[in-house]
Amino acid sequence: MPVELTLRKAAEEVERGDLASVLRARQRLVGLVTSYPHRLDLRDRLAEVYRVLGDTAQAGRWSYLADRRDEAEIAAFERAYRTPEARLASLNWATGEATTETARIRLTALRGAVSEQLRAELAVADDRDSSWTTNILVLLGLIVVLLCFVVGAVTLVMWVYRGIAG
Repeated sequence: MPVELTLRKAAEEVERGDLASVLRARQRLVGLVTSYPHRLDLRDRLAEVYRVLGDTAQAGRWSYLADRRDEAEIAAFERAYRTPEARLASLNWATGEATTETARIRLTALRGAVSEQLRAELAVADDRDSSWTTNILVLLGLIVVLLCFVVGAVTLVMWVYRGIAG
């Protein structure tokens, strides 16, 4: 179905106002946003449907890149998706640049926050690195386990051989 026809049907369903129609409109718009992730107008329409449904976090999610957005919705979105990495993933933004300067700035800031988050996680992982003593003890433990496995395998082969040779 062409985009404009789908948008028209979704608008009619939202105008009807009953829950089933609004949910159908949401489903149509989610499909369009999935197919055309760079179209900010589709994201705005989806945010409007979530406003009708009273889901402020999702309204904030889909209006995150818009020129005009409600800060309460953005705060709800950021509470629902606590890390920059989760926020970026939830936007379902395919690779590529945004069509507006505002969206470009927000995507760049979010990607920068994701980079900072990953750097911080890596720094913590480096701090938790094991000592040489721990590494040597783990290696010795693995060697003992391997030797036990080899001795067990040899014992099993000898037992089977004696049983067959009788």
